[in-house]
Amino acid sequence: MDSAGEIDPNRPIVLFDGVCNLCNFFVNFIIDHDRKNQFLFGSLQSKEGKRILHKYSHHTDQLKTVVFIDEGVMYMRSTAALRVLKKLGMPWSMFFALIIIPRGFRDRIYDWISTNRYRWFGKRDACRVPTPELQQRFLDS
Repeated sequence: MDSAGEIDPNRPIVLFDGVCNLCNFFVNFIIDHDRKNQFLFGSLQSKEGKRILHKYSHHTDQLKTVVFIDEGVMYMRSTAALRVLKKLGMPWSMFFALIIIPRGFRDRIYDWISTNRYRWFGKRDACRVPTPELQQRFLDS
């Protein structure tokens, strides 16, 4: 976000389930490997996350997925995760080769993990609170 609080449309955005431990792990992974500090983050439950989803005609109550918005295009489920990895650069971008697997198959695996994520990885009582150093990269800060 810029100093006026506006979202830079040229920066990729990752929207995630703020109470999901697996989702928080994925966000931490992105932060740790994003050498260019290019990604912005927001929880699906946040006011800003809901506003962005509304812009793309989606509602958070329908989503159990990570959402990735890049260059004005919204990606969800396995495609979102693979595109995030591609944007991180080497060696993570090599996983983008999995995009050749038909999306229906990839998304079935993604949905199976998503359906079980709270049971396997747990759930937080509240959305992630970024550290002061990371606040400018979180839309809901």
